[in-house]
Amino acid sequence: MELTYRFGRGNWRTIKEGNEREWMIGNGIGGYSGQTIINSGFRSHHGYLIAAMNPPVERYSILSRTQEQIIVEGRKYDLTCQEYDGFSKDGYKYLQRFIFDSVPQYIYQVEDIHINKSIAMEYGHNTVAICYDIQNGSSQAKINVTPLFTFKEAGEIIDSDQLQFETELENNNLKLYPHKNEGITISFISSEGIFKSRGLGKSNYDDNSNPLIEENHYYEFENRNGSTRLDNHYTPYDIEVKLEPFETKKFYFKCTVEEMNNKDGFDIVDEYKERSNKLMELSGYKDPFALNLVKSADHFIVKRNSTRLKTVIAGFPWFVDWGRDTMIAFEGLTLATKRFKDAREILVSFAEYVKNGLVPNVFADKGTQAYYNTVDASLWYVQAIYKYLQYTGGKSDFKFVNDRLFDKLIEIIESYSIGTDFSIGMDKDSLIHAGNGLDQVTWMDVRVGELVVTPRHGKPVEINALWYNALCIMNWLSEKFERDGSKYRSLAKKVKKSFNTKFWNEEEQCLFDVVDDNDGKVRPNQIWAVSLPFTMLDEEKNKKVVDKIYKELYSTYGLRSLSFLDEEFKGEYIGPLMKRDLAYHMGTTWGFTIGAFISAYCKVNNHSKEAVKRAKEMCEVFEDHMKDGCINGIAEVFDGDFAATSRGCYSQAWSVGEVLRVYTSDVLPFI
Repeated sequence: MELTYRFGRGNWRTIKEGNEREWMIGNGIGGYSGQTIINSGFRSHHGYLIAAMNPPVERYSILSRTQEQIIVEGRKYDLTCQEYDGFSKDGYKYLQRFIFDSVPQYIYQVEDIHINKSIAMEYGHNTVAICYDIQNGSSQAKINVTPLFTFKEAGEIIDSDQLQFETELENNNLKLYPHKNEGITISFISSEGIFKSRGLGKSNYDDNSNPLIEENHYYEFENRNGSTRLDNHYTPYDIEVKLEPFETKKFYFKCTVEEMNNKDGFDIVDEYKERSNKLMELSGYKDPFALNLVKSADHFIVKRNSTRLKTVIAGFPWFVDWGRDTMIAFEGLTLATKRFKDAREILVSFAEYVKNGLVPNVFADKGTQAYYNTVDASLWYVQAIYKYLQYTGGKSDFKFVNDRLFDKLIEIIESYSIGTDFSIGMDKDSLIHAGNGLDQVTWMDVRVGELVVTPRHGKPVEINALWYNALCIMNWLSEKFERDGSKYRSLAKKVKKSFNTKFWNEEEQCLFDVVDDNDGKVRPNQIWAVSLPFTMLDEEKNKKVVDKIYKELYSTYGLRSLSFLDEEFKGEYIGPLMKRDLAYHMGTTWGFTIGAFISAYCKVNNHSKEAVKRAKEMCEVFEDHMKDGCINGIAEVFDGDFAATSRGCYSQAWSVGEVLRVYTSDVLPFI
């Protein structure tokens, strides 16, 4: 596997084929840039500048993209690539190659004119740079570049009558003031060229009925999910750049919702690539697959305004920072990549929001209010701290945990012991129960109105595996901090006894998903009872659990959320939201579960040469996926029947984090 992804024309024989591959890059504060490899809008979340107005949330689409037209001796070549209502523009026919090397590059050839277009975000800013390096041929020519502006919440589709802006143009600096929020200024500058109004006569794009509006963009992705609405964009100006025969010309555009600085656009591209190189160097890996995962991991680690510390975006393009997802992805994203300072910030960031022993499930997308409807985030938080110390282990690291975090861990254990919100608490058998009524507090949390799709009220298997693991960690930490850990040891013994008594499903030769009303469905949740550092089953039962999951749940890019042999199994995750919700945890394959499975698989096979070889193969199949869907990302979910096409978020933190974790901890060290 190479560090650079290269795609040629065989990947876009049609516009629909080209739209199946996308790219995204983040800016470290929750904003991002993303498009398809043929520069076509495929989904409503696409855009060159998606700005996080209140990092890392309140994301708004600002600049959808730039479109180009080349004119040579009166011949017009439109590089625009887009599906519209009833027709398409096929500018991909001039696209010679697409390259993704930390940033995207589009390489076009028109007659004897060579065009290289690169896009990068300024890290830490809601700013994007679009850079052109053009080698003109033997004739005088010109390129007209049209920026497509919008102002909407990311993922919305906007009608043309909502595209209302006040505009100001001074020299090469265009400013737009959206009527929807007059406090926002969109600045767009060009290092070269003449701004030509599209509202003062006929546009260069002759088939546009209203040159100020690029109308009726059709998004295939939204159509698959039940939406037939068409999108629109504001196009007040073309920028005309003249090209002399055999001239090489470099110029750039910048767009921002911040104060425009003087930084050169090409410098922004170079800085973005250099930052990626430094992160790869910091990780210490030489393996190309691991290094690409390191680059992918970076997009999820972002700054949160409310804490002024780092947090983790759960997935792009639409998720915010979720507690559960953060803690599961934590080891892969921050520890396997040697980003220990970021790891500390994330732990402190979430510690500030612990309430009644609960780590937030999610921070709201508006403001900073947290929601606490999760039973597992707090237990994964204990695990994250343990793994942090396993990777670091210095005196200062233990002091940091003792001084800043240990009291929060005590609060978590005490709250779970005596009972806390959402019916979370310890029963007489020392096991943890959770959820009641319409509350869905495990990761299988879909509710459609008053329909609970995967009811797991009671004592879920992975929660009690995490509970035992947390108690053992608390005992270990107590010894390290010279405190009395006897209550944790004693409670852990009781949990182990009750777990082995109640959770073993003799008929299926694996673990029940939930007790005391025993749920015998074969689900992946039991894998954490084998994969966690501290576990309760004997070797024989551990092996049987892994064998059962391998047979009925393993599906190349993750584990199915329900056995394919179950009569309620749903093998496809596509269509309107209701249909997707009903399938979300009823057979859909989840990428992040592969990490626990591979760890467990290696564990029960004692990391034998054969087991590690198979585990390596199970990791490396993701190389194929990372050339598909979102380039260098790993999707949230896949279909259960045929795990291939990206579903859900096109790049998910815990999917990337868990593949990176298991590859660097259970594969590379044993090769």
